[in-house]
Amino acid sequence: MKKIILIAFLLGITFSSCEDFEGWNIDDKNPGTVPPAYLLTSTQKDLFYRMSSPNVNYNIFKFFAQYWTETQYTDEVNYDIRGRDIGGGLFTFLYRDVLNDLQEAKKITLANEVVAEEEGTKSAQIGVIELMEVYTWSVLVDTYGDIPYTEGLKGVENLIPVYDNDEDIYADLFTRLDGALSKLSESAVSFGDADVIYGGDTEKWMMFGNSLKLRMALRISDYDSALATTKATQAVAAGVFTSEADNFAFPFETTPPNTNPIWVDLVQSGRNDYLVADTFVNLIAPLNDPRASVFMADNKDPYIGAPYGVGAAYTDFTHIGDLWHTPDFEGILLSYDEVQFLLAEAVERGLISGSAEAFYNEAITGSILYWGGSQADADTYLAQTSVAYATAATTWKEKIGNQKYIALYARGFEAWSSWRMLDYPNTFTRPAVSEEAVPRRYLYGNDDKDVNPDNYAAASAAMGGDNKDSRVFWDITGVGN
Repeated sequence: MKKIILIAFLLGITFSSCEDFEGWNIDDKNPGTVPPAYLLTSTQKDLFYRMSSPNVNYNIFKFFAQYWTETQYTDEVNYDIRGRDIGGGLFTFLYRDVLNDLQEAKKITLANEVVAEEEGTKSAQIGVIELMEVYTWSVLVDTYGDIPYTEGLKGVENLIPVYDNDEDIYADLFTRLDGALSKLSESAVSFGDADVIYGGDTEKWMMFGNSLKLRMALRISDYDSALATTKATQAVAAGVFTSEADNFAFPFETTPPNTNPIWVDLVQSGRNDYLVADTFVNLIAPLNDPRASVFMADNKDPYIGAPYGVGAAYTDFTHIGDLWHTPDFEGILLSYDEVQFLLAEAVERGLISGSAEAFYNEAITGSILYWGGSQADADTYLAQTSVAYATAATTWKEKIGNQKYIALYARGFEAWSSWRMLDYPNTFTRPAVSEEAVPRRYLYGNDDKDVNPDNYAAASAAMGGDNKDSRVFWDITGVGN
């Protein structure tokens, strides 16, 4: 009788509490689905960290732009990309840590069911995610050329993706960019404080999207002037950055793990691996530039740039400025002054109307003010015959190229890309050890030829070989270098 009662009691618990049992297998501390807002925050940090870092395992763009040089170990300043698999490192980080998480954030957001009043927010969130995706894809194309795109990010569904033609990817990115902008409106909110770049301000994201479109339009201007004109005109009409307050920038913090990665390598590492290169010092020093004291330390008077690519004693040459030794120094990937230089270039190329000189002056003024100078400093600087638009050089490419290079100091990727477009500064040197010219692209990852041999071979052939002197589609042979 006792057994019958016990069995009945247990069956009663089973049938009355089955829903409770189902919940026992859920780990509240490790949710199966991550909120899109968390993924957005994480990818913003990862994107800016990877693009700002001087880490030689994946980001040597500051060396490509010859802003800095190495003291003891000089493989990277001699453009050895294979030794540390630098191409594979950046490729992995941007696909795995940025694009993959953005794709997941978009997938979850699209699946979320919302009431009618929240449709504007959902649309804005998708638009923000898409803009970050377009930016990241554009970086990958600008760096490698042909890359996995339509078959990329498929995971185990496709482990051997084809590499799409770089010009086809850019064409699709313009379409996606327009689609992302159409999802944004000034009145909508997006991710709020989880968006650490713009705090959920969709108007700022709209200006970023248009500024990115302008940059991409200038990239293709030698390849397809008609499309470049259309996209540049659209971007300007819709509204690009209007001040440095609009910058696409990340607010790094004072404590790890959210510090600026430059501080990590210059200070936290306890090493003295980098110096300001003579390429940069020799260009800026004669110009009485008010930003020089910010860009470079005062340990040497006058400034002495270390010879690029040959190794140098840390104590003998000019050090990198103090600001780059602060943990919360913000990271910037697209800025107001850069946009003004792009507008000046667009005028000179005939893509838009306006005064190239006025945009040039505003670009330099904006940069000087951003780095702590005054309007008077900017006026004095611009009044010099070596800087003034009318007298600085014989060609507009040299005028804009040199000054844009200075304004982009230590933003290696964009300075290198600008150099490939304008061919200025024309003072880059071949390091004495390798005697190689500045690369035109990153090499694919070291393992690509083994894990995806057929598609790697096809992409390499399409690029003219997986070589450092092969060119992405917009870097037209015969135009400049």
